[in-house]
Amino acid sequence: MPPIIKLKNVYKAYVNGQLSQPVLFDISLDIGAGEFVAIVGPSGNGKSTLLNLLTGIDRPSQGEVTVCGSSLHQLNEEQLSLWRGANVGIVFQFFQLLPSLNLLQNIILPMDFAAKKSRRQRVERARYLLDLVGLSDQAQQLPSQVSGGQQQRAAIARALANDPQLIVADEPTGNLDAETADAVFALFSRLNRQGKTLVMVTHNEGLAESASRRIAIHSGRIHYDRQDDQETP
Repeated sequence: MPPIIKLKNVYKAYVNGQLSQPVLFDISLDIGAGEFVAIVGPSGNGKSTLLNLLTGIDRPSQGEVTVCGSSLHQLNEEQLSLWRGANVGIVFQFFQLLPSLNLLQNIILPMDFAAKKSRRQRVERARYLLDLVGLSDQAQQLPSQVSGGQQQRAAIARALANDPQLIVADEPTGNLDAETADAVFALFSRLNRQGKTLVMVTHNEGLAESASRRIAIHSGRIHYDRQDDQETP
């Protein structure tokens, strides 16, 4: 099977006026369906930029980015938005739940945008996902009425709303205590065992070592790519 993620000779620079700030250099990378990948490395070295390229939030300056069978570098903004809603679930460090909507409504929202299910089906799936992440009794609560760990679990449920092939998480445990972080990671591991592909940026060494594959980014380049106790420089 072809990889679910394929980056070929990707270079990314941010331009401000006449100044160009390179962030990623000549990144070539394949990630197969069903992998659980942790991306690690010091802050400011390009990890979050790499995630933004995988989700179509950002575009490469040079090179090719192919995810879930689509060449993202060739899609316009409208096409990217439709592609993202159908194929990728994104989990943010700061949850990004809408404060005026309860947890159930936050999870229904991506399905409203996709418009592929009836209203009844959307509510049923949202309740199923809340149960999956252990929040079935919190459905009517606003984000401000639950803990940070519960907000993050709700954010994971929202990311699963449209049953995406790929889940991408940027420091998903960065604002959580150790015990809650372990619970969130256990949920990611469970989703991976169910066949989801996960790519996660993390500074948590314990979480990174527990992933099936670990990629280190230093100074905008792949420093190492380790899988099954083997390391590729």
